[in-house]
Amino acid sequence: MSPTISCSSVYKIFGGNAHKLLEENDGRVDAAKFQESGCIVGVNDASFDVNKGEMLVVMGLSGSGKSTLLRCISRLTEATAGKILIDGEDICLMNNKQLIELRREKMGMVFQNFALLPHKTVLENIAFPLQVKGVTTDNSIQKALEMVELVGLKGRENYFPRELSGGQQQRVGIARSLAVEPDIWFLDEPFSALDPLIRKEMQDEFLRLQSVLNKTIMFVTHDFDEALRLADRIAIMKDGIIEQLDKPDNIVLNPATDYVKRFTEDVPREKVLKIESIMDGVDPNASSDFAISKSEIIETVAEKILNSKEIIKVTDENNNIVGSINPSKVIKVLFGG
Repeated sequence: MSPTISCSSVYKIFGGNAHKLLEENDGRVDAAKFQESGCIVGVNDASFDVNKGEMLVVMGLSGSGKSTLLRCISRLTEATAGKILIDGEDICLMNNKQLIELRREKMGMVFQNFALLPHKTVLENIAFPLQVKGVTTDNSIQKALEMVELVGLKGRENYFPRELSGGQQQRVGIARSLAVEPDIWFLDEPFSALDPLIRKEMQDEFLRLQSVLNKTIMFVTHDFDEALRLADRIAIMKDGIIEQLDKPDNIVLNPATDYVKRFTEDVPREKVLKIESIMDGVDPNASSDFAISKSEIIETVAEKILNSKEIIKVTDENNNIVGSINPSKVIKVLFGG
């Protein structure tokens, strides 16, 4: 199956002579040298795919290029060079009409700034993009009511934005972007303005929605805990370069660069790693009393494993035995060594 999003050697360099410098250096970009020449490197040779139904979280510190990358892929910002394919079509070659059509039909976007219309109710805010598309008022209101229920705002559909909390306003923003039934969903730091309790609530809600809707998602954040919680895969950026793109547990276990290692060294491994990350091969002497699923997070089953004191069978989603786990391995994850 072809990827939903495919990026090949994507660059975004801000400055009047960006194209000339890129050609002169044959695509090899030194951010410091380019800066001396009056250019700022936003994205530096990004190549990756995002598969249908996958959630790729792009993270990094402020100025790492993560938001610029997202804006290039949605073509809110024009890439300096490279190919960006959406369902096999290069959006960099699309004219304005094709681009507008693509955004209306396939893309949903949520940003840190909710940008709700203050004079419209929750229902009217959610229905608005549908009406822009030409959907009738009755049909758009009906769809908006479904979205209100989906994001847990039933009973508040006639409230105005000023009457809602920050978390509720963000739910309206999410509902509005979902109303057009996008195939691809771009989210740029959507929860960063929320306080920690509301933020966790929104992450829970977001995971629930994704389990129901199975969208292809690119989600930008600077919060590593948030990335670990949400991502199928994580891309860590620094100075416009993707330092590592991998599954969360592999990034924690096998950081590709010193920068990624510094990012991950304070992460409590037991909260991230699954049993399959540390399990051994099938052991005929493993305990037959019970088994542990390979997809369990270590923290949630550590007590059960340690209390057994025996090697335990590990099973897959079909209850087939695929490995074994020794309590000593769990002790090493929890306490080092």
